[in-house]
Formats: sequence, structure tokens, C-alpha cells
Amino acid sequence: MTCDISDLTTVPASVLALFSEAQRNGLLDLRRDLHAHPELAFQESRTSAVLERALAQANPVRVQHVAGTGLVARIRGRDPRAPVVAVRGDIDALPIHEATGLPYASQHAGVMHACGHDVHATWAIGAAWLLAQQPAAGDVLVVLQPAEETGEGAAAILAAGVLDEVVAIFGAHVDRRFPVGQVVAQAGSLAAAADTFSIVLHGRGAHGARPHESADPVLGAGMLIAALQGVVARRVNPSVPAVLTVATMQAGTAPNIIPESASIGGTLRATDPVTRALLADELRRVAHGIAAAHNLTADVHVELGPPPIVNPEQAAGWAREAAVRLLGHDAVVPLGITNMGGEDFAYYMERIPGAFLRIGAREPHGDPTPAHTPQFFAADGSVFVGAAVLAETARVASAVFAAPR
Repeated sequence: MTCDISDLTTVPASVLALFSEAQRNGLLDLRRDLHAHPELAFQESRTSAVLERALAQANPVRVQHVAGTGLVARIRGRDPRAPVVAVRGDIDALPIHEATGLPYASQHAGVMHACGHDVHATWAIGAAWLLAQQPAAGDVLVVLQPAEETGEGAAAILAAGVLDEVVAIFGAHVDRRFPVGQVVAQAGSLAAAADTFSIVLHGRGAHGARPHESADPVLGAGMLIAALQGVVARRVNPSVPAVLTVATMQAGTAPNIIPESASIGGTLRATDPVTRALLADELRRVAHGIAAAHNLTADVHVELGPPPIVNPEQAAGWAREAAVRLLGHDAVVPLGITNMGGEDFAYYMERIPGAFLRIGAREPHGDPTPAHTPQFFAADGSVFVGAAVLAETARVASAVFAAPR
């Protein structure tokens, strides 16, 4: 596959005009550099260094190194006494071998920006530059966060205490279901809770020729995988979104040996707390029941990941106002689906008011390639739309909090 995503004709002229020619070229070069040199969660040392050099052009009040490879830059507002808002871009890549055919494809075998974080980091830099040129009412923190893909980065940023004074925070994600120039800025559910589970079934091994002497964990695992499919189908209200996916299975070392144990693992997704708890409870109940039926024992572990993202109406309204100002009413579109993907930006929103957006990233005549695949890429135009919308959202929210009350 070979692709060319340098076409900026779909970016509104009013948005491109916000950037000088040198800035446009600088952001494109930055995006390509990040894409060619992807780094996994908490390993983003080169990425962080490149981004810190780019931040210098915004003349930040200060840049803090946080959460290992993360950065938080403070961009000066018009009034140092005004409340502080924040925008976030994530910076880590995925353990996937790239197959885009891009001239700036990953130079690191088995690692690629298959979720668009090269663009997210770049538009965060672009937002910093725009906010330096046209400041918000108060200071804005530009957060360059590591380890989103492992669900650990946002929590690490929060634990560092660098966002304790922030009154609102905004982030966004590229989305190839929408063309460049469209933005989703709506209230309600935008992402699901993303929990993981592992189940180890313990039995009794035997020779493959004498299965009656065993307590077969492989048979139990097969029955368990089938039974778990009934949790969403029969225990969750059909009107409520939920996913239980078994994605891994390991057992055995040879075709004539029934092993002592077998393990499966996967993910649980829900958009509300009640369903989230139900999935975990039913997983445990079914696992222990199937194990008992096959003379096995089960070790069940559920690890809670990021909670759901549910945009509040007020904060989503600020983002929507910003997008309409820049792009017009027709460019602000509904998500149109229930997104069961997870996003650790939800950790910020548990503590800080804010909203999360989707930014169109499909080039003209392009396919809606899904993220987390070897063929994924985001069109260049999304860099400029994302930067402009996040910067303007910060200005809108900052003005609200700075207004006399």
C-alpha cells in the first residue's frame, strides 16, 4: 500500500491562515519525524526531546518533565490571575509492524503510530504556537502525555500534581470515519470503560491417549470461551452497550500431553458503572461455574482500566462553540455510533471538568481505515484542524472561567 496524505485542500482556508508558512512546514515536518520514530509507552525519550524543542517556539513560561517521558508546558495568558485550563496530546505508539507504504513510515520494526498519536502530539504543539500568538484569558497548560495505550499515562500525570490548579481540560482523537474538516463535539458517551481480564484454569495433566485420567483444562477453556459469549447476550439489557471479548488463549506444549493448566484473557467494555460491574461479576460467576463442572479450579483476575468518557453538556458546548467559530455549523457532526474503545483521558475527567473530541482525519477519497491496524494513518490536514480547535476551545473555556461572577 502506498499513500500520499499531504493534500491540505480540505482544510478550511481560514484555519490554514492561522499558521504561517514556516509553521505549516514545521508542523508537517514534526509529524513526519514523530511517525518515523515511534516509541512505546514510557519509552518516548526521543519523542519527548523532539517535542520539547518544538515547544520552545511558543516561548512557554516553563516546561516541566513529568511521568518519566511526559511534558507540561505553561503558555502565558493575558491575565496571570485568571484560572488555568489545559489541552492534552498523547505521544506513545503501538507494538504493530507498519504496512502503510508511507515515505516516512516507521523506522522501528514492530512499532508504529497506529492510533494517530504522532498527530495528537503535533497538534498539541500547534495549539501551543497558536495560544502564544493569541493568548487565552488565563494560562494554558499543554500536556504531552506518555503511555495512553497502556492506560497508565494520564494517571501518572495526575499523580505528579501538575494539573492541580486546572479548572478545565480538553483532548481529541483522530478519526478516519470523518473527513478532514469535520469535528465531533457532543455531550454524552464518547468512549467506554476498558477493563481487562485473565482466567487460569487449573486441572490435572495426563497422556493425550488417556484423557480419562485428566481433569482437562483445555476442554474447560473451550467451554468457558463459549459460555462467556452468553454474558452480554443474556445478562446485559439489550439497550445497553457492552462488550466481552476473549482475545488470548494459551495451553499445552505438545499434541500428546494434556496440560495442567490453560489460560484465557480479554477485555470488558461498558459505558456505565452498573454494566461495568455486572460484566466483571458475571465473568467470575461463569468462570468458577464452568471450572467446577469440569473438576477444575479457576483463578480470575479483572484489572480495571480507564473509566468511560461521558462529556458533560457545558464543557462539550465550549468545544462545540470553538469548532463552529472556526469551521462553521455544518462541520460539527454527531459521532453516530456507540464507541466501545477506551481512552485514558477519562482519568482527567474524573477530577477535572472537560470534554473529549473526535477530529476528522480521512483524506479525499480515502477509506475509513480503522486504528490499531498496520495500514492506519491520519491525513495531514487533521493536524491543523486539531490544533486550531483545541486552541480555540481553550480560549472559550478560559474566557468563561475568567469572567466576573
